[in-house]
Amino acid sequence: MSDAMFRLGFDSPNEEIQVDPLNFKGKFPSWLKGNLVRNGPGTFRVGEQTYRHWFDGLPMLHKFTFSGSQIAYANKFLDTQAYQSAMNEGKIVYSEFATDPEWTLKDRIKNFISPKITDSAKVNVTKYGENYMALAETPLQVLFDPETLKTLGTFSYEDNLVGQMTTVHPQFDGQHNQAYNLVTRFHQTSHYQIYQLGPKLQPKRIASIPVKKPSYMHSFGMTPNYFILTEFPLVVNSLSLLFWLKPYIENYRWLPQNGTRFTVINRDTGEIDAHFEHEAFFGFHHINAFENDGELIFDIAAYENPDIIKAFYFDQLKSPEAKIPFGKLRRYRLPLQKGSIRYETLSEVCMELPNINIQRANEAGYRYIYAVSVNPNEKMNFYNQLVKVDIQGKHNATWYQSGCFPGEPVFVPRPGASDEDDGVILAVVLDENSASSFLLLLDAQSFQELGRAEIPQPILFGYHGAFFNANQDQGETQTHD
Repeated sequence: MSDAMFRLGFDSPNEEIQVDPLNFKGKFPSWLKGNLVRNGPGTFRVGEQTYRHWFDGLPMLHKFTFSGSQIAYANKFLDTQAYQSAMNEGKIVYSEFATDPEWTLKDRIKNFISPKITDSAKVNVTKYGENYMALAETPLQVLFDPETLKTLGTFSYEDNLVGQMTTVHPQFDGQHNQAYNLVTRFHQTSHYQIYQLGPKLQPKRIASIPVKKPSYMHSFGMTPNYFILTEFPLVVNSLSLLFWLKPYIENYRWLPQNGTRFTVINRDTGEIDAHFEHEAFFGFHHINAFENDGELIFDIAAYENPDIIKAFYFDQLKSPEAKIPFGKLRRYRLPLQKGSIRYETLSEVCMELPNINIQRANEAGYRYIYAVSVNPNEKMNFYNQLVKVDIQGKHNATWYQSGCFPGEPVFVPRPGASDEDDGVILAVVLDENSASSFLLLLDAQSFQELGRAEIPQPILFGYHGAFFNANQDQGETQTHD
């Protein structure tokens, strides 16, 4: 990554702006109506201090509003306690994923007695009923207004915030209008706790699994009848988190000799149905899971080890010699009756921040995965292309443009579509050539560019987002010059 690209993507705080409409060039699908809301860091700088890792920073929401002919843009910092304290004091006040404040011994003792829990919900967004929420791995999730992006308050699954972490990828059961998330409760004996959440945000604990050394888990799997916890051997002694002598993730240790443990939990009873032991590997993102012919099957972006976390420290991202580890698509099969666990690599293509057509979640025959990737002819230490992986046809498609760094691709299905990939891909792209960003629209079937909306500033590299539909009717495509 060049110095210019690092500055644009990690070292240039975003200003709050509103642009209506954005300058758009290309073909616009008039059926595309609603809001794409993305989450991520709005700045990595506070006063004279900087955060250390891509997963740190202060959260900012970005909203792209599609009206059927135009795209409007607005962004806003989440007005959290972490953000307010940083702005008021001109320094980092709350501990984040890989960065602690510049604490004195007295500060550490004070934080041990009365811990300050960050509400920097910068990783993902979702909708529960009529409630829109910014998500983080920390206990506090942040409610926001989808129109103004104004911060409305916080939510937590449990009252005691100390020693509680969540995943940022809740699972949804559309048939029963329920959502589920995994909370890790750190204590002398820690617990994995699964909560059910309805439209009115009333959490109900439905499973509690004791564990001696909790694993770092960014996501988990769910099928119609089971939850799947993939416990990588990146584990923590809970006392380390209690004393907090290091930033959060640096308290974890990689113990590959322990292997990876799969815990299968019955969704009806909340009890463990099965444990499976396998060789060590690591991953952030479960992609899809389903049941078929007496097996639990799930797909995941897998790594040999957690070096991917180290790759996102800024000193590594600045290094011209560094190369990012590749996440590859694996399919694991867990036997529900007799047999042994096994996996296959479905694709050797580098992939991260994967997405699918969520209407095909838990379907055995789903076919397409969209992700960020690394161009094999221009390997570097960050993602520089988009990929569409065809699980069944083994035919991949890519979008690549020199000097461009696309973020997570979000698939939006065309209303009334029958084909799984009938829709568009939306991705925010940072363009080193113009020192700005644009919103890319791809035809999901051909993976060819439909058009792009120009944003009058570079957007820092973010993580996840979601498209929230408006009432829409299928229409013809409109062309913009």
